[in-house]
Amino acid sequence: MHELSITQSLVEAVLDRTGGRSVTGVNLRIGPLSGVLPDAVRFCFEVVSADTPLAGATLTIDESEGRARCRSCRDEFVLEDMFLLCPCGSADVEVVSGRELLVTSVEVA
Repeated sequence: MHELSITQSLVEAVLDRTGGRSVTGVNLRIGPLSGVLPDAVRFCFEVVSADTPLAGATLTIDESEGRARCRSCRDEFVLEDMFLLCPCGSADVEVVSGRELLVTSVEVA
């Protein structure tokens, strides 16, 4: 489960930026093509943040949608899964969004 190490890095980054102040909320954006499972991050966050200034902080995850643009027909479409295939049948697509793994904001007390 690589989400554990990702969540540990996330908590360390927030601690570095907040200087030990009490954190009440962390907001993330995780795209479906990032390879990171939001539910696993939620579970790991509670474990990793225990005994830190993030203990008890609310973790909010915006699960963005994956989008791609077809280079053949120029259509932009939602990616339902990792199969990068346009509805027109072309596999010549450019991923526009969905690979995000971002801390969008942190709330401190």
